[in-house]
Amino acid sequence: MSTKIFNLFISPEIGAVSAKYMAPAKPKCILTLAHGAGAGMNHSFMEALATALSNAGIASLRFNFPFAENKKGRPDSPPVAHQTIAAAIAKARELHPKLPLFAAGKSFGGRMSSQYLSAHPENVAKGIIFYGFPLHPSGKPSTDRADHLKTLKIPLLFLQGSKDSLATWELIEPVCKSLKKATLIRFEGADHSFKAGKTDILPLLVEETNKWVEKMIG
Repeated sequence: MSTKIFNLFISPEIGAVSAKYMAPAKPKCILTLAHGAGAGMNHSFMEALATALSNAGIASLRFNFPFAENKKGRPDSPPVAHQTIAAAIAKARELHPKLPLFAAGKSFGGRMSSQYLSAHPENVAKGIIFYGFPLHPSGKPSTDRADHLKTLKIPLLFLQGSKDSLATWELIEPVCKSLKKATLIRFEGADHSFKAGKTDILPLLVEETNKWVEKMIG
């Protein structure tokens, strides 16, 4: 396994953030892997996910959003987050010009990735993987956050816990059914953090990611 830690330059106004590339000897594809609103790229879930993906033959590029880099509690505005996603995708393409590239993210990171790709359909990403799409705030069921997904022309993989308080099953299921290129995978008993009692959900997340990616790249 190859690991590289470096600074990812975003823009003169925003500056640079920390980034970490992790890959097996012969990766089948590369993911940009964006973290959620509650923790940065070095959170134990993000580290474990990237390691398991590498063991499955998938390279990943993790990075901090500026708010996490600067230890601010409030997540970045969409324009700042989108610029960060753009820089990460460009860097992933630079690292592996010929590999299939997918955007992926946990919660906020996935939503910012899909918003960016919705606004930039010319981008090179072949699909998006959501590790828990945050459809609505906890206790405030709605589907407004999914509106932009309707404009996406690329395949979407939703990996969702059945007890996710940020995406109740009664709402996320019909949202995904309305999207022609969406695949929804249910993880029984898992919450938004993919905790499900004594069941270890991480290997299942990686298994479903790998199956979907291999299907997408043929």
